[in-house]
Formats: sequence, structure tokens, C-alpha cells
Amino acid sequence: MYQDFQLYIGGEWTAAQSGATKQVFDPATEEEVGKIADASAEDLDRALAAAERGFEAWRQAGTWERAAKIRKVAELIRERVDAIARIMSIETGKPLAEAMGETNAAADQFEWYSEETKRIYGQIIGSRTADSRLAVIYQPVGVVAAFSAWNFPALLPARKIAAALAAGCSVIIKPAGEAPGSCGAIVQACHDAGIPAGVVNFVTGNSSMIAKHLISSPVVRKVSVTGSVPVGKQILHLAADGVKKVSMELGGHGPVVVFDDTDPEQAATVCATTKFRNCGQVCISPTRFYVHEKSYDAFAAKFAEVAKSIKLGHGLEEGSQMGPMANARGLETIKTMVADAVDKGAEVLAGGKAPSEFNRGFYYEPTVLGRVSDDAMVMNEEPFGPIAPLATFTDYDDVMKRANSLPFGLAGYVFTNDLSNATRASEDLEVGMVGVNEMLLATAEAPFGGIKESGMGREGGSLGIHDYLEPKYVKMKI
Repeated sequence: MYQDFQLYIGGEWTAAQSGATKQVFDPATEEEVGKIADASAEDLDRALAAAERGFEAWRQAGTWERAAKIRKVAELIRERVDAIARIMSIETGKPLAEAMGETNAAADQFEWYSEETKRIYGQIIGSRTADSRLAVIYQPVGVVAAFSAWNFPALLPARKIAAALAAGCSVIIKPAGEAPGSCGAIVQACHDAGIPAGVVNFVTGNSSMIAKHLISSPVVRKVSVTGSVPVGKQILHLAADGVKKVSMELGGHGPVVVFDDTDPEQAATVCATTKFRNCGQVCISPTRFYVHEKSYDAFAAKFAEVAKSIKLGHGLEEGSQMGPMANARGLETIKTMVADAVDKGAEVLAGGKAPSEFNRGFYYEPTVLGRVSDDAMVMNEEPFGPIAPLATFTDYDDVMKRANSLPFGLAGYVFTNDLSNATRASEDLEVGMVGVNEMLLATAEAPFGGIKESGMGREGGSLGIHDYLEPKYVKMKI
């Protein structure tokens, strides 16, 4: 499966110098699906040297030339959507339809940034004196080290690679070891689109070693990471020593506030459908549901009904709506969270256990917990899996305090038909993104990112390219 996705350095696919490899497993069967190269320090030094050469060439390319090549990447990804989605489904367990949607979303990133390439605008500032000129120009920051997570193994690398290329940077991408294949396919599309050698490089292996080696190098001037809060903090520490430019999209714990002026069953249907997408392994997944006491019974009943109707199965199985979790450690965390919530008085409204029909794979039933205590583990730590805790509220100020009580601030959601509630809540939620009566937030043309411990910087939209640019002020005396 991975015969073509080894290390991609300087425009060539190559094995690790040592010949070392790591296994990749299908989370639905727990069987090996292939091996990836395990890069050494020597391999990383080759990638750094190639990226440095690639940057010097790519930054000199005309914006229209860069734009044409980046757009070609988007076209190639769309042509290969079936093959890329199949790889992704096997690696992550997500249903094939979701994998195809993600692959097309990855192509959207390249299309969007092909257009942004031509729109890196500077600024002219009116001078105090007639013989001076003041201007601001934007220049590419340099070589980028990018680290991606396994839950969206095509979209997350695409956001980083496309923006870096548009800005004129070169990039070394390190995908998650659990799901490297779809990222490898994107890198192949970059190669086939004519992106010059050294501009895009792809390395796999030990995540900690690779991060430390790349970020410690003076060649790297920008670091981009999508991952957990602990991983983000470690990388921020590494980047601080070299005063690197950093952007990161980390974990969240998305609060959902459901007011009593909305249709509770309709809201519950939207919430449940979104909650169990990708088996709940989504950074902006709705994860804490605060439902007005007057609407709670109808909301909870409908949420549980939808959860019970979801068909579990291998991502490639026809009709499968939810696959397994990506790994055993995540499954164990979910089991612990459910047990803790029940011990603290929560009701199991749906699921609550591993399905008996699967004797292999990291499956867990779509789970709905009712009237969960605020001190339960699941209400305070990110539940990166198919578990939905419901709680009640009656007072606006109280629910905002509870929703904002955690150090996370990625996404939040509001369900209401009252303009006042919608406006106040969207402004009062301490998050980087808010959905009002809507939960599908990610799109190429909008900025994606969080505040507090959920990260810094933005990916996507017209703001996303600025994390790969440095402003330079020029004053000229005539």
C-alpha cells in the first residue's frame, strides 16, 4: 500500500538511509496495512538542505507561476479522490463518504490558496514629509516545519502545504504515523503538478525525534502544528529557543448552548449527526451540551434516538455511518470517561459500551449520557471519541460561565431562534469560531483556529496566508 510513499526529499521518493520502517494498522481489523520509512537524523538533514534550496528557488518564482502550479495540485487531488479516500478510510476507519468529502476539502485548500497567491497585498503609508516614502511589503518567512494529526490526514496537511506554497515558502511535512498515506498522495500530487524539487518534503518516523531535530535547526523559520494541547506546548517550548514563528491548532472541548426558543428535536438531530462524525474524533466536535431545562427531555430523547440508529462498520462497508476509533489508547480513555460519568450520577441514554458484534477493532457505540455532572471527567477533558454528555441550564449568565470555564477555546455552538440570544452568545463564548444553528464550520475561505490553550494563528481564509509571511517596513528618502 505504501510502496510509493517512503520519504520524499529533494523531489524524489526514497527509503530511510538505515532502511528502518514502522508499521501502520487498520483500526477496524487491527491488521497491518503497510510500512512507512522511519527517518533518521541524517534523513532529516537531507530534507532540511533540500528545503533550504527549494525555498531560494520558489520564492523567486512569479506569483502567477506559483498560482498555476498550486491550482494544478487541486485538480490532481480531485482526479484521484477515489484512491486517496480509500487509503484514508483504511488508515483511519472513517466511512468512505466522509473520506471522499475530506479529500475534496483538501483540494479546496489548494484552489483557494492558488488564488491568494496573487493577493499578497502590501501597504503604502502617507509620509509626514514630501521627500519620504513609507511602505510595507510582505515576504515569505522561509522554510516551514509542519506537523499534522491523524484525524483528518488529508485536510490538515493540505491547509499547511497550500498556504506555505502560496506565500513562497518551502515546507517539510510530518504526517501522523497512524495515517500517513493520504498525505503522501497529496505530496505526489505536488510532484506531478510541477512543484520544484525541495519545495515540498515529506518525512515519517519518530514524532518526538523529528520535531526536535527540525525545530532545532536554524534552517526552519516557521512551525505549524495540529495536535493535542500537550503536544502543542512541547513544540512551543522547542520553537521558543530559536524564536520561530509558530501557528498551532490544538485541542478543544466545544460547548453547545441550546436555548428554549429553538426546536429541540431539530437541534438534537443536527447535534447528534455532527457529534458522531469521524467517530467523534474532530477537534471542533461538539462535546459539552448545555440544554435549557424546558427543552431537555425532548432534546435528550431525540439525541439518543439518532445515536441508536447509527450503523457501525468498516469504513469501506456500504452503508457504514461510523467506523472505529483510531487507536486503542483513545478507546480506553472513552471507557474511563463513561464509567466516571456514571459513577457521578449520569444516565446512559444510548450506547455506553463496546458493540458485541465486533470481536476486533477499536469500536465503541455512539454514546449519550444524560444529566452529567459538571465535575465529571468528560466535562473537563476533551472526549476525542463518540461520547456526548448532556447537562441542563436555566440562566444565561450561569451557562456562559460554565461554557467558558475550561482553558480550551476552539469552537462553540448556539441553537436559538432569538436574534438577541444568538448575538450575545456568539460574542460571549470564549472561542475562535462559533456556529449558530450550524456545526459544519470548516471551509477553505474562512479562518480556522482557536484562542486560549486551543492555539494561535489561523488556517484557511485570507488570514491564513499571513502566518507564512513576514511584514517588512521600508522608508525611502528621496
